[in-house]
Amino acid sequence: MRDYKWLHEYCLNRFGSAAELEAHLPVPKTAAQLRKISDDRYLSTMALRVFRAGLKHSLVDAKWPAFEEVFFKFDPEKVVLMSAEHLERLMQDARIIRHLGKLKSVPRNAQFVLDVAHEKGSFGALIADWPVTDIVGLWTYLKKRGHQLGGLSAPRFLRMVGKDTFVPSYDVVAALNAQKIVDKVPTSLRDLALVQDVFNQWHEQSGGRAMSQLSMMLAYTANH
Repeated sequence: MRDYKWLHEYCLNRFGSAAELEAHLPVPKTAAQLRKISDDRYLSTMALRVFRAGLKHSLVDAKWPAFEEVFFKFDPEKVVLMSAEHLERLMQDARIIRHLGKLKSVPRNAQFVLDVAHEKGSFGALIADWPVTDIVGLWTYLKKRGHQLGGLSAPRFLRMVGKDTFVPSYDVVAALNAQKIVDKVPTSLRDLALVQDVFNQWHEQSGGRAMSQLSMMLAYTANH
């Protein structure tokens, strides 16, 4: 495995200057900013990620105002009370994406958000406090306790809300393969631990550079 110095120098050469490189990298939210996000916004973003999966994002985003309306602005206290009959009626609403499995995930994830809020004080507290050096642990937690948050949905949801995380996208996995770390999207505990360890090493070697930035820098080595 090459060290962070190689990754940084590669990206500097690609963009020509440190300033240009930094301009192309994401900036995650701080723990304080993540705590300030309300539970309804976390639920809305979670649902948005679920509905985006496998569909053109612009199509889903264009319909999202209607989703906000039919799901009571994603107030988890209200959404959790939605009955199966209510969801069946939503299947007749042409303003939204009528996918029953995904519609059912919304009240289930509302219960998940409420359970976490009861345990932690808010859903934002869970997200803010989870260490980035075990971000794959948070992916697993979201997958196990949430609904339809498997695959890349958990890391992409976290990226959407601003939590610092790397994402094993096609380019990132291709770059990790080139470094002989993993040869496919990491799903096993072993592969997830291997990838987390690599990012932790680069995080330390870089003086604490964000995981999301390291992830994008790595993707740039595979995407010419």
